[in-house]
Amino acid sequence: MQPTSSEFQYRKYLQLLTRRKELFVVLALVITTAFFVASFLLPRKYESTSTVFIEKNVISELVKGITVTPSMEDTINVLTYAITSRTLLTKVVDSLDMNISGKSDLDQETLIKELQKNTKVKVKDKNLFTISFTHKNPRVARDFVNTLVRVYIEQSISSKRGESYDATKFLTEQIDTFNQKLKKAEDEVNTYKRDKGGIIAIDEGKLFEEINIAQQKLYDLELRRRQLEGMRQVTQKTNDPLLARLTTLEKRRDELLMQYNESYPDVIKVNSDIETVKQQLADRKGGQSQPLEPQELARIEAEIGAIKVTEAGLKRYINTNKTLLQNIPTAKAGLDKLELEKKNQKNIYDQLFARQGQSEVSKQMEVQDKSTTFRVVDPAVLPLKPSSPNRLRIMFIGLVGGLVGSFGLLVLLDQLDSTAKDVDFVKGLGHPVLAIIPRLQDQEMLARQRRRSLRIFVAAGCYLLLLLVFPAMEIFDLRVMDRLLDSMHSPDLATGLKGLLR
Repeated sequence: MQPTSSEFQYRKYLQLLTRRKELFVVLALVITTAFFVASFLLPRKYESTSTVFIEKNVISELVKGITVTPSMEDTINVLTYAITSRTLLTKVVDSLDMNISGKSDLDQETLIKELQKNTKVKVKDKNLFTISFTHKNPRVARDFVNTLVRVYIEQSISSKRGESYDATKFLTEQIDTFNQKLKKAEDEVNTYKRDKGGIIAIDEGKLFEEINIAQQKLYDLELRRRQLEGMRQVTQKTNDPLLARLTTLEKRRDELLMQYNESYPDVIKVNSDIETVKQQLADRKGGQSQPLEPQELARIEAEIGAIKVTEAGLKRYINTNKTLLQNIPTAKAGLDKLELEKKNQKNIYDQLFARQGQSEVSKQMEVQDKSTTFRVVDPAVLPLKPSSPNRLRIMFIGLVGGLVGSFGLLVLLDQLDSTAKDVDFVKGLGHPVLAIIPRLQDQEMLARQRRRSLRIFVAAGCYLLLLLVFPAMEIFDLRVMDRLLDSMHSPDLATGLKGLLR
C-alpha cells in the first residue's frame, strides 16, 4: 500500500528532526533564552490602586425635598470624567513638585496625555470605585494615586461649597429684584382699581336688565305720547271728545292686534270700549259734536310735555348705561392682565424664596460636609510586584515558541538546501534513476556523533533546568532578579517623577 501525502510529509519532517536534532535543540534553547531575557529586560511597570467609597449621609435623606443634593448616579458619572481631567492632573503634578512651568507646551501636553493614559477609573458598584495608576517607579505610582484621590476629594468638596454659596447669593439678588417687580405690579393694580373701580364693580347682567327695563318704559311712554298727540289732533279737528275717544281706542286696538289675537283680554276690553263709544255717538241727539273743554285740552298738553321730559331722561340713562356696558369688558380685561402679571411675579417670588431656603440648607450641609461623603477604603500602597510585563506568560510563550520556531527554522533551511536528499527529488528533475547506492556507515564516526549528541542533549537539559528556575521564582514570588536589576540602577522618587517628562 502506497503511503499517503500526509504520511509522507510526516515521515519527511520526522527524518528532518532526526537528522538535525542537535541544531533543533540548540535553536529551541536560543529562542527560549531570548524570550526569558526579554521578560527581564522589558521595562517593569508597577500599578498602585486606591478604593474610594461614596456614601450618602443620613442627613441627606432627612432633608430630602428641602435641600438640593446631586444623585449618586450623577456623582459617579461626573467622577469618571473629572478625575482624569486636565485641570485636576495639573494640580496633582504641581502637588508632587513636578515643575513643568519651564517646559514647552508640547512637553506639558505629552505629560498630561501620558498620565491620562496610565490612569484608570473603574466603578465597582453604585457607590464604590477604584483609581489605579501605572508607572515604572512604584513610589511614583503610589504617591500619584494618593495625591490624585486627595486633590479630587478636596476639589469636589470645594466646588460644591462654591456652588452653594453662589446659588445662595444669586437667589438673594433675584429675590430683591422680583420683590421690587411684585411691589410695582401691586401698585399698578391698586391704581387701576381706583381709576376703574366704579366700572369694574358693576354687574353686567344686572346692568343689561336695567337697560332693557328702561327701554320698555321708553317704549310705553312713546306709545302713550302718540296716543295723547292723536287725541289732541282729532279733538282739535272735530272738537268732539267722543270721536277723539273712539279714534284713540281704535288706534289702541290696532297696536294690540299687532302683538295679540282677538281673544287677548286687552283686545276684548278695547273692543268693548269701542262699542260703548259708538253706542254713545248713536244715541246722541242730532249727532252734533260736543265742544271740548279747555281743561281737558290743557291736561293732555301737560301730560304730553311730562312724557317728553321723561323720555329724554330715559334716553340719556340708556345711552349712558350702554356706553358703560361696552367699557366693562375692556376695563375688566385690563384688570385681569394686571392681576395675572401680579400673580406671575408673586409665584416667581415665592419659588425663589423657597429655593433660597433650600439653598441655605444645602450651603450649611456642604460647609459641614453633611451631604456626600468620600471615604478612602483602601489607600494606595507601595506595589512590590510589577503589574507588567507578565513574565510567566512570556516565558511560557518562549518555551512553546522555542520548539515551534526551531522547527520552522529547520524547515526553512531544508527548503533552501538544493542538494539531492532522496530518490523523489532526483525523479523530479526528469532524469532516470539507474541505481541507488546506500550510504556507508563508519562505526567510529557514528560513535563520535552519538557521544557529541549525548553531550549536547545533557548540556541542553541542564540549561533547560536552569531556565526553568526563573519561572519557578516567579511562581513563588522570589524577587531575586528584580533586586539584581535594581542594584544596577538606583532610582529614587525624584528620578521617577522626572522620568514622566521624558
